[in-house]
Amino acid sequence: MRRTLFLLVALAALTACNPRLYPPQVETPDNYLYAGRFRQDSLAGSEEWWHVFRDPTLDSLISQALANNRDVAVAAARVQQARANLKTVRAQYLPQIGAEATAEGEYTPETKIVQSYAVEPTLSWELSLFGALRNAKRAAKAEIAASEWALAGVRLSLAAEVATTYFTLLEYERDLSIARQTLRLRRESAALIDSMFRYGMSDGVALEQARSLVYTAEADITQYCRAVEQTWLSMGILLGETPSRARLSGAGLRLLTDYRPADIPVGLPSELLKRRPDIRQAHFNMLQAAAQAGQARSARFPSISLTAKGGVVSSSIKGLTAANPWAWDALGSVAEPIFGFGKLRNAERAAMAAYTQSAKTYEQTVLTAFADVEKALVAIATYRSQTERTGELVLSNDRIATMTRALYRSGLSDYLDVIDAERSLYQSQMSHVNLVVQQYINYVTLCKALGGGWAAAMQN
Repeated sequence: MRRTLFLLVALAALTACNPRLYPPQVETPDNYLYAGRFRQDSLAGSEEWWHVFRDPTLDSLISQALANNRDVAVAAARVQQARANLKTVRAQYLPQIGAEATAEGEYTPETKIVQSYAVEPTLSWELSLFGALRNAKRAAKAEIAASEWALAGVRLSLAAEVATTYFTLLEYERDLSIARQTLRLRRESAALIDSMFRYGMSDGVALEQARSLVYTAEADITQYCRAVEQTWLSMGILLGETPSRARLSGAGLRLLTDYRPADIPVGLPSELLKRRPDIRQAHFNMLQAAAQAGQARSARFPSISLTAKGGVVSSSIKGLTAANPWAWDALGSVAEPIFGFGKLRNAERAAMAAYTQSAKTYEQTVLTAFADVEKALVAIATYRSQTERTGELVLSNDRIATMTRALYRSGLSDYLDVIDAERSLYQSQMSHVNLVVQQYINYVTLCKALGGGWAAAMQN
């Protein structure tokens, strides 16, 4: 009796046995180093972060992409798969009910033919006394949470890519507009110099230089037309569409002059751990690995199975309906792994190594996330100052180009001065457009680095 009691206590203790797994070690800073004038209070707001740009066209494109993109559909299917896996795990450890119908015949010289007929319902149940079921459920639930956050990550990345592609498209549209305006001015200058050449007021070198500038502008227009078309084709892939012609010509140009969308409250670094999809996914991947390590440990302990069957048995089919053909039996068994050449132990070691990998992946994901936010903040601060200086440079170069043309027409300047002034103006205009658009992309990068919306997509 005492021995039996001791064994029961030992078994109860073993049910609580799980591998000793250590939590990841990541130091979370109190504040962001380069937040500057960005608010660092607790974040609150809509997860549709792209509304900060106040552009209906962008809103429409992102909504269409989220509804039709195939990558989102694939990630959503993985969530459904994980949920189905949990149901399978739960059903695996429930009693299994079946039925057997047999018909047998045996011939011996003494008894001749002996026939036997049976209809037997069966019941089998494998008991989980060492945490196998608990860990299996934990692994399945962690898989669901990881897949849900993976879906959130795909949606976040898709929205960010659509926004980046959209702003890039606006950049090329604006470049194309500047190139066309520049071509018009250069054609006017070439026509003027041609007229002056005919009257002997200019030489042939100046005329060829003017024509060369026209050819360059025409080539630039072709270049930017190609860029617009190719960028729109890239947008179509994100939207889940077959290739079509660009339909955004002239849209959103106001954004290029208003390059300061509403500043985003960045919150605290500790909040990033609960909000950013890749961090949450890595967290639940780690929990899944821990549960699977527990499953591997449970496999090293005995398994207990209960089976029972009963039904009707008779030597004839007609006898199955007789008054007393019932038969039944029950069986309980314990299977103890004794010697498997280290198979189960090595399986446990492999599972624990997998957990270590997932823990280190989590640590790296967190460190990368903090760096992503800091780099985005640095870019926004520096691009803001750079864009302001470049805007002033455009105004200055425009005045210089206007005055140089006037001096040339008055015969007080050489045409090379006009060429230099126009090239400087053109380059500064293109550079300014690039910086303005890049600043918008920096805000997109910041939103993505912060995990998208300021409200967690899921409460996991």
